[in-house]
Amino acid sequence: RRTMNSIVKPFRRNVVLIVGTRPEAIKMAPLVRALRREPWCQTTVISTAQHREMLDQVLTLFEITPDHDLDLLQAGQSLSALTGRALTGLEPLLAQIQPDIVVVQGDTTTTFAGALAAFYQQIPVAHLEAGLRTFDPYSPYPEEINRRLTSQLANLHLAATSTGRNNLLLDGVGPDRIVVTGNTVIDALHWSIARPARLADPQLEQILRSGKRIILVTAHRRESWGAGMRNIASALSQVAEAYPDVEIVFPVHRNPVVRAAMHPELDRHTNVSLIEPLDYREFCRLLDHAHLVLTDSGGIQEEAPSLGKPVLVLRDTTERPEAVAAGAALLVGTNPARIVAATAELLDDGVAYAAMSNAVSPYGDGRASERAVASLAHFFGLGERPLDFGDPVNGSRSPDDQGWRAHHAAKVVPAHGIPRLKCSGHG
Repeated sequence: RRTMNSIVKPFRRNVVLIVGTRPEAIKMAPLVRALRREPWCQTTVISTAQHREMLDQVLTLFEITPDHDLDLLQAGQSLSALTGRALTGLEPLLAQIQPDIVVVQGDTTTTFAGALAAFYQQIPVAHLEAGLRTFDPYSPYPEEINRRLTSQLANLHLAATSTGRNNLLLDGVGPDRIVVTGNTVIDALHWSIARPARLADPQLEQILRSGKRIILVTAHRRESWGAGMRNIASALSQVAEAYPDVEIVFPVHRNPVVRAAMHPELDRHTNVSLIEPLDYREFCRLLDHAHLVLTDSGGIQEEAPSLGKPVLVLRDTTERPEAVAAGAALLVGTNPARIVAATAELLDDGVAYAAMSNAVSPYGDGRASERAVASLAHFFGLGERPLDFGDPVNGSRSPDDQGWRAHHAAKVVPAHGIPRLKCSGHG
C-alpha cells in the first residue's frame, strides 16, 4: 500500500476504530480525538450501530462523524443474527480500507465481531480496556465471553488497570503486548464535567437544584432480566417509602424487558423519577449531583468513584474489582433485602458513607487516551513505549487531576461497618 509519495512524505498508518454502542463510543471518543491530532496516522471510524439513537448522541457530543455506518440495529435481534450481520458488513469495508490496525473497545458483540473480522483478514487488532474478567462465562452475558475471545485475537492489549494486565498474563499474553493506560472513560468524564449541560427536563433540573439527596439508578443487564429486575424494582420501592425526603432518579433503558419490570412497581412513588435515557453530558451532570449510585453498568462503576460517589453494584460478580478493593464500591446483587440494607446504611451512617465516598478511584487520571496513542505509535516503531498508568516513576495522576479530585475529598479513609461480598477476579 506504499506509493512513490511515501519516499518524500512519511508513511501514515491507517487506524480503523470500530464502535457500536453508547459505552463504546464514550470510551473510544477520547482516543479518536487524540489520534486525529497525530501526524503519523489517519483515522477511519466505523459504526455498526448495534445501538442507534444512544450511540448517535455520544458521537454528536464529541463531534465524531463515522466514516462508515452499517446501521445494524433491528428490533428483537438475536445475538447470532447481530454477530453475523456485523461480520458480513465489516468484511468488505476492511478489505476496501486496508487498515494497518483495527481498534476495538470493551466487550460488546461489535467488539468481538470487529476483532474477528480483522483477524480473518490478518489485520492487527488493538483492544482498548482489555483484561476485564469475572471468570463466570454467563455473568455478564454475553460480555464475559466476548472479551475473552477478543483477547485471543488481539495483538496489542490496552488494559485499564494492573488487574486487567494480571488477568491477561494469566491468559498467557506476553507482557510486551500489554500497556496499562488507565481508563479512557475518565478522560471523557473530565471533558464532559468541564462542559456542564443544562438538563432538558425542567422537573429534573428542579430536583438537582433542590439540594435533596439523589440516588441515581441504572439497570439493564441481560442476566438480570426477569426476577432480577423485579427484585431491583421491589428494593427501590422499599427505599422510596422509607426515605420520602430522598429522590430516586432512574434513566430507564429503552429495552422493553427493563421497562416492564420497573414501571408497574415504581410509577406510584412521587419521589421516584423514571426518565428517558439522558445524553452523556446531562448524565455526567446528574452523576456529579448524586449522593450515591446503584448500578449494574461497568462504565458507571468506573465513573462514579472518580466523582466521590459510593456505588452499590447490582450484580453478584464484577470484572472491576478495583473499586471494591479500594472501598468505593460494594457488590449487593439483586437481592432486595441486601440492596435496601446497604442503601439504608449509606443514607443513615455518615461514617460508612465517608469511607466509600473518600476512597481514591483506581481507574484513571484523564490521560488514558494519551497513553493509548503512544502505545499505538510504539506498536508501529514510531515512539517509545509509554510508562504504565500507576507506574511510580510516571505517577498515577497528572497535575490537573490533583485539582479535579480535591473537591471530592481525595483522601483514603478505611471502611467501617460495611459488609463486603466476595468479588470475582484477581488482584
